[in-house]
Amino acid sequence: MFVDRVKIHIKGGNGGNGVATFFRAKYISHGGPDGGDGGRGGDIIFEGNASMSTLMDFRYKRHFSAEPGTDGSKRNCTGADGQSVVIKVPVGTIIREAESGRIMADITKDGERKTIIKGGRGGRGNQHFATPTRQAPRYAERGQLSKEYDVILELKLIADVGIIGFPNVGKSTLLSMVTNANPKIANYHFTTLAPNLGVVEHRKGANFVMADIPGLVEGASEGVGLGHEFLRHVERTKVLIHVVDAAAIEGKDPINDIKKINSELEAYNPELLKRPQIIAANKIDIPEAAANVKRLKEYFEPKGYKVFPISAATNKGLDELIEATAEILKNYPDDIVFEEDFEEYDEPEIDSAPFEIEVVDNNYYIVTGVGVEKMIGYTNIDTEKGFAFFQKYLREKGIIAALEEKGIKEGDTVKIYDLEFEYFK
Repeated sequence: MFVDRVKIHIKGGNGGNGVATFFRAKYISHGGPDGGDGGRGGDIIFEGNASMSTLMDFRYKRHFSAEPGTDGSKRNCTGADGQSVVIKVPVGTIIREAESGRIMADITKDGERKTIIKGGRGGRGNQHFATPTRQAPRYAERGQLSKEYDVILELKLIADVGIIGFPNVGKSTLLSMVTNANPKIANYHFTTLAPNLGVVEHRKGANFVMADIPGLVEGASEGVGLGHEFLRHVERTKVLIHVVDAAAIEGKDPINDIKKINSELEAYNPELLKRPQIIAANKIDIPEAAANVKRLKEYFEPKGYKVFPISAATNKGLDELIEATAEILKNYPDDIVFEEDFEEYDEPEIDSAPFEIEVVDNNYYIVTGVGVEKMIGYTNIDTEKGFAFFQKYLREKGIIAALEEKGIKEGDTVKIYDLEFEYFK
């Protein structure tokens, strides 16, 4: 079963907690702090795998969590790091955050790895907080909480050539004749339910991948039929072979058929019409095709579309079609970008993450931001020292100054994540 779009949940491992312990040994009753650091949580990593061709495996397992780091221990022992999770996906998979829709990674090569979630940093043990004036700190940091997301995996097949056209015009037959693919072929009035790929072994040694793109019917760009499910697979192809029934067996005008499919491509992504496109006028073994082949050449060749009369069933004209396709690929620019622009995703560092302040009813202030929320996650604010450490962070980050600029007064309430406290100078 071919599956090319799934939604899964991923979570990185939380960092282990630092500990507050003191050295104890025979004849030593008041040793110094020796609390160890927590281990780092595991990452969530996606890896391209050329042997996979579908996202079907994710229908049965949809939750992936990395291991948390273990807590530190006495005698300055650091906790073990959590095990990372490597999620293997087919080459051509896009990882998209479900809520915002932004692209987090685009896996285009076999073995390519992208870290989507970094494990939480381990909390520091009390040994790090000892100073000449504070020689016995009784607090330590909590481990940093890691992120978690719902993400959508979208598979866009990576093929050099895409075969497009209405159902029942001979796309699958063409693919089976020129490649090593073995698609199911019959006189269907409905579309093939899955893309098929095959490798063309060109006699000059320039092999290339060809895909039969199903689902293209009138209205496909608006989601009619399986349009949206398969139009995404056209986006990564370099050359389009537009197969049309030149014999008009079902009474359709081949010129109008080509116009309709191209209109759907343009409506879905205008860039697709800029790709080189070859017209394969199929079924020329039927006498009625001759007149339509002439019409197709007269109409489309002045517009820059080369028309090749072929019979996919009898192999007639296929050598010329493949030769022309190989020539286009040979001269194809290497710097063509097929995917929408996106910035490489990276979690902001705590110290540089921005924050926002929302004022509610003039005496209630809500502070939000990745850095602030993470700081709460790994700071033990239940102790006096820990809360003082957090207040120091708020001052150094500029949050206190920003609150004062907003007009905060003593006694007003500040909310950060799930923590509320009254403001005092």
